[in-house]
Amino acid sequence: MIVVRDVFHLHFGKTRDALALMKEGRAIEQRMGYPLSRVLVDMTGTYYTLVNESHFESLADLEAVLGKMGQDPDWRAWYARFVPLVREGRREVYRVVEV
Repeated sequence: MIVVRDVFHLHFGKTRDALALMKEGRAIEQRMGYPLSRVLVDMTGTYYTLVNESHFESLADLEAVLGKMGQDPDWRAWYARFVPLVREGRREVYRVVEV
């Protein structure tokens, strides 16, 4: 199991706008097979942080969905609206291990 966290540091005061766009983007993601994600917002730490956390069975599954998204005109139009809200971001990819 792979956990993917897309971490976005938003511009000051843009959390509500970003959350509204994330809600819109879910329909596009679902159509392309992106698993239902959960959205987290900061309570401590860096202000105006939004995290989109998703789970995949494998890196190959992640790569397949990302490839589809990059080619989809609806997703590209959505992303063009989301990017101006973001100051910086990163993607964290983790492998879940049993202990």
